[in-house]
This record gives sequence, C-alpha cells and structure tokens, in this order.
Amino acid sequence: MIHLLTPLLAERLSLLHWMMSTAESCTGGMIASRCTDLAGSSTWFDRGFVTYSNHAKSDLLGVPSEMIAQHGAVSEAVAQAMALGALYRSESVVSVAVTGIAGPSGGSQEKPVGTVWLAWCIGGRVYTELQTFSGNRDQIRVATTDCALEGLLKRLPPL
Repeated sequence: MIHLLTPLLAERLSLLHWMMSTAESCTGGMIASRCTDLAGSSTWFDRGFVTYSNHAKSDLLGVPSEMIAQHGAVSEAVAQAMALGALYRSESVVSVAVTGIAGPSGGSQEKPVGTVWLAWCIGGRVYTELQTFSGNRDQIRVATTDCALEGLLKRLPPL
C-alpha cells in the first residue's frame, strides 16, 4: 500500500539524484517495503538491510559487538552505527536505521516496549531521535516506519 509520504520522498530523492538505503531491526523490512511499494523506486531506493539479530547488525552493518554489549541493541550508539553501516555498504547518499522493542515482550524498566531509536545519515552526518510509541506490536512497527520516513523527508535539503 502506497503511503502519502512515499511519493514525496521519491520526488525529493529523485530530484536530488540521491539513493537511499535502510537498516531495520524492529520493523523487519517494513520501511524498505513501503519504499518499494512505489513503482520506479529503483531510481532512488538502493537496498535494505534487515538486521534483526545482534549478529546480523555486526555481520552486515559492521556494528561492533562490543558496542552492542555495552549499550544494548536498542541504543543511540547502535542506531548511529546501523545508519552509517547502511550508508557505507551501499550506493546511497542517505540512510535510515531503526532499532527498538516492538513487544509484546522484551521491554524493561529502562527500555519499555515501544522504545525505538531512529537514525538518519545524510552524506555522512548522523541525526538521531528517541521515540516511545504506544500500542500493540503492529502499531509500534507502523509508527516507527512512519516516523522513519517523515524524519528523513524533513532532514533532506530543500530543493
């Protein structure tokens, strides 16, 4: 299903002649799917990494396992490293990364269900944001996907 944001993002990236990539944990590929739901997305969408396990984050994106052990997979440091890894392992100028706890289990007092770190990398500069979404697993994953795309769109340079 094509979301309202996707055509706007596609237009902006196409006019900039930029490609994007994704690094997803809690969304399991939903951001990439939302992008590729739009016909012609291969002109602006390069690739998506679904790195659900900690090993995948290290293996595919180069996130140091020591960083994950020190900060946890759901952390600002790991989100930043995921965004940089996606950028450096693709043909992209921009990337978006998400790591969080979609539930219904897995939360803690410090990181309750709904805790999500998002990171956007644009030309090597990383921006991060912490969100706490409410709802069930599906609602948290959709909210994360929406926030990731909205965040990228608002951080792209004006035309």
